[in-house]
Amino acid sequence: MDPLWILFIGMVVVLGGILALRLHAFLALVLGALIVAGLTPGAAIIKHGISKKLSPEAAKASAELPAIKRVTYAFGNTAGQIGVLVALATIVGKCLLDSGGADRIVRTTLRVLGEGRAALSFLLSGFLLGIPVFFDTVFLLMIPLAKALRMRTGRNYTLYILSIIAGATMTHSLVPPTPGPLFVAAALKVNLGLMILAGCAVGTVTAGVGWAFAHWLNRRMDIPVRDPGQASLADLETFTQRDEKELPPFWLAALPIVLPVLLIGASTPLDFPAWRDTIAAWPPALVAAIRTLGESNVALGISALIGLGTLVWQGRSHGEVFTKGVEKALEEAGVIILITSAGGAFGGVLQQCGIGPRVQELSVTFSIGILPVAWAVTALVRVAQGSA
Repeated sequence: MDPLWILFIGMVVVLGGILALRLHAFLALVLGALIVAGLTPGAAIIKHGISKKLSPEAAKASAELPAIKRVTYAFGNTAGQIGVLVALATIVGKCLLDSGGADRIVRTTLRVLGEGRAALSFLLSGFLLGIPVFFDTVFLLMIPLAKALRMRTGRNYTLYILSIIAGATMTHSLVPPTPGPLFVAAALKVNLGLMILAGCAVGTVTAGVGWAFAHWLNRRMDIPVRDPGQASLADLETFTQRDEKELPPFWLAALPIVLPVLLIGASTPLDFPAWRDTIAAWPPALVAAIRTLGESNVALGISALIGLGTLVWQGRSHGEVFTKGVEKALEEAGVIILITSAGGAFGGVLQQCGIGPRVQELSVTFSIGILPVAWAVTALVRVAQGSA
């Protein structure tokens, strides 16, 4: 069967399951992966294995595995790459929310930039918080502030909402340790520090474009303030009404976000060939320390400890912090890890069917650039599925 047809059938199963049958994304992705794996001929699997530098015998053995085995292997491989990092990042995000650190970051940027630049404040706050905190939490956290400013000024609600989205969406989609870019870095074997730096650089440009669009649309559309009737919004709104004295200082609120970026970024040049001679002259103990602290799991672990320590410093009981708080964070992380790993399994079996070479062949046949084709397919999946 043509890989394009296998891709089409797989997408119909996944998107139809999510949009039409209202299946959980995890179930839809696993079902789509199983169908794609079952439709992929053995010859395509052998060809893919050889392209990955497997021996002919190993590639043939892979082709003889049942579909469920190939799906679970790809699932486990993805979970092994991103599982601990997602769990630690979720703990950091939960600590930022519970301690008031996220609220402190938003309030400080509003105070520094002034109410007249509130949209820029929302953009920058969303951009920073989107690195460790999942997008939906950032959005719900900042919505009450946007509503309060809209009620006070009577204008610019469209601008405020889109500024939050432009900032938080970019880092959530481009900067590890959020699951999407984390998986991309692992799948393409990109240095994590380089991924963070490049993601921030690209995200700065795209967030700026989003902010410009927000200004353009704000002049043409006025969105009224509505009560969404969501319990989660009511819960998060209480965080924005805290007394200033209850919130941690700005440096402590920002530390769990900034520190892992600095640690991972500091270790990135160690892998650059151009720096090899310079680094060889450094004390071995220093190089080992930078490499250890810059390892992504270690850096995020330190960040999580700082977040938990902030809650203890505020007078929370150890049981509330280390049992209830961590347990709730890990519950959220578990769902994200399952969905991301199922997406990795779906992508893994799609690679085995030969869709990459087939799209490349299509690009050559019809004289279409491979990058526009890849972008169009990705954009279609992103819009239809809703997940990064």
